[in-house]
Amino acid sequence: MKRRTFIRNSAIGIVAGSALLESCMKVEPVPVSMAEDNFSNPLNIPKIIQNPKNYVMNAKTTQAKITNKGTTEIMSYLENIPTGPLFRMQKGHEFSTSFKNNLDEHTNIHWHGLVIPANMDGHPENIIHPNESFEYRFNVNQRAGTYWYHPHPHEATARQTYMGLAGMLIVNDTEEATLNLPSGALEIPLIISDKRLSNNNLRYNPTMNEVMSGYMGETITVNGTAFPYTEVSSTTYRLRILNASNARIYNLAFTNNLPFTVIGSDGGLLENPAKMTSLLLGPAERVDILVDFSSLKINESVFLKSNTFPDGSKAQGKEEFNFMKFTVKTIVTENYQTPARLSTIEKLSMSSKTRTFKLQMKMGLKMSHQINNKLYSSTRIDETVKVGDIETWIFENKSDEPHPMHIHGLQFQVSERSSKRGILPHEKGWKDVVLLMPNETVKVTMKFPDNKGKYMVHCHNLEHEDDGMMLQFEIV
Repeated sequence: MKRRTFIRNSAIGIVAGSALLESCMKVEPVPVSMAEDNFSNPLNIPKIIQNPKNYVMNAKTTQAKITNKGTTEIMSYLENIPTGPLFRMQKGHEFSTSFKNNLDEHTNIHWHGLVIPANMDGHPENIIHPNESFEYRFNVNQRAGTYWYHPHPHEATARQTYMGLAGMLIVNDTEEATLNLPSGALEIPLIISDKRLSNNNLRYNPTMNEVMSGYMGETITVNGTAFPYTEVSSTTYRLRILNASNARIYNLAFTNNLPFTVIGSDGGLLENPAKMTSLLLGPAERVDILVDFSSLKINESVFLKSNTFPDGSKAQGKEEFNFMKFTVKTIVTENYQTPARLSTIEKLSMSSKTRTFKLQMKMGLKMSHQINNKLYSSTRIDETVKVGDIETWIFENKSDEPHPMHIHGLQFQVSERSSKRGILPHEKGWKDVVLLMPNETVKVTMKFPDNKGKYMVHCHNLEHEDDGMMLQFEIV
């Protein structure tokens, strides 16, 4: 290369690098203006698979209908259906599926919230290449609860989950059965996910700003359907709600301030029900609620919505919006009584060790999300823990962004939050995700199960996770 050309190119590189650094320093997330329609699309109920044994599961690209304006290309485990099958398991049964990757890229499945062996958990290094298969087989020996599944290949988790590779997994047990909670048609799974649609085409193309804040869409889908409605009777329903969004937080409420009763969270039933009128649900969190529609008249509707909320950075919490309609079509005279006590939860105490995880956004050639000044590396074990030990982990969020923190392979208890929010009603049971708002510190306590191997701790804002906000711990 001629000296003049080298100098010119070097100068261009310096200017470009400076411009990039300056643009990084000026990251200003902008809220996405929410869309609303006439809520004329019937709610899709996922295909239910009971106690799957040798179930065949394929990840593929297909076409599906999200709105009433035609189809769009998605990723799915089912042909032309925008959400994965709903697996319903009885505690103590074996789960098995023959998984085939029919995508043109590698993928895998993380069984979110399940306490299972490390080689079944969906570690980012345990990937399945195109046209290859893998047998997921494990015993489900944990309490009843609402769990879910999604891909976990590093740097592709956000896109693959967003494009449709996700589904719900429900565990039932004998303790729950004795409560006679609403079931059958009175139990409705709701998988909430926001989408970005351009001319009805699903798109995943985050800008640098959207990697920083998380990728959010203007259209909220429930079970893969935009602007859905469902018809109900004037009685009490059980809604199992999963926030499957990449980054969006929902301040769940009903119009007309209709109250609801929280009975469960990530890891199953609470000890006691809690009546509420709104509830903040971060990405990957689940909540199990009872809603009584008996105060509504025939043909009267109520909407499930998201209220505004503070501290959502500049990207969210600024707008109130409806995203699902319930219409009473049948009047019944049924007086359901919520049990006064739901379960017994053994409180963890006497931690043998405390570890601190500082959640940071760091400036370099580009901004990046880190934990304890580290980006994820598959070649590094960040923490080593022992089977049977009880530990307290402290998450410190000193950034101006929310971070929903998830720990693989176990359930934990939230023991302290630094802010005035305190420990919320749905955080008083077993959890695997805890939401930290800006400048919050949260302590969680856990007991490590007898499943030796490598697991992950990461932010479940999936753009943050893919950006490197993830560490490995090994149970020995």
